Amino acid sequence: MAAKYLQEPVKVVTGSHDRTLKIWDLRSIACIETKFAGSSCNDLVTTDSLGSTIISGHYDKKIRFWDIRTEKLADDILMPARITSLDLSKDFNYLICSIRDDTIQLFDLRKNQVITTFSHENFKLSCDLARASFNSGGTKIACGSADGLIYIWNISGHLEATLKGHTTAVNAVSWSTNFNAIASVGKGKKCIIYTES
Repeated sequence: MAAKYLQEPVKVVTGSHDRTLKIWDLRSIACIETKFAGSSCNDLVTTDSLGSTIISGHYDKKIRFWDIRTEKLADDILMPARITSLDLSKDFNYLICSIRDDTIQLFDLRKNQVITTFSHENFKLSCDLARASFNSGGTKIACGSADGLIYIWNISGHLEATLKGHTTAVNAVSWSTNFNAIASVGKGKKCIIYTES
């Protein structure tokens, strides 16, 4: 369901429908550790440049925090509904979590609490794996909706824009790291790139 590099690019962590997180060594092409989460993992991120902490989002409504230096779960947080995606700001201070109650929660990792909720009366997540994304500056959040639009909020929670182009539900969006552009994919088998004019 999800995969991210850990530490140097010779290790990868994967989250799976089988309720496990696995750490893989790419040199030996083998699983070197399995963490049992107890619920299907829909997405995961690593929180620092060393990749020592993994944050995973699960079907059972929990965000789980893992320290790869230990075998045990470090902490977990119960959210209002099952989690569809996670994304980190570049400074690793903020986590966005899209959840199936049709909201996106902005989580301050330094305070260990939700500080903003993003929603709109017409915004509906398109599927159980709908993906939201931070822009490179960490000042805007984008997510696709079942109505075929992409909703863009600023970090304070104000809806700034909606982007048209899809005629079916939008499943995932991703901001470019190099310039202000958004890539999106939808159920209509179409990928659209939006750029600022």
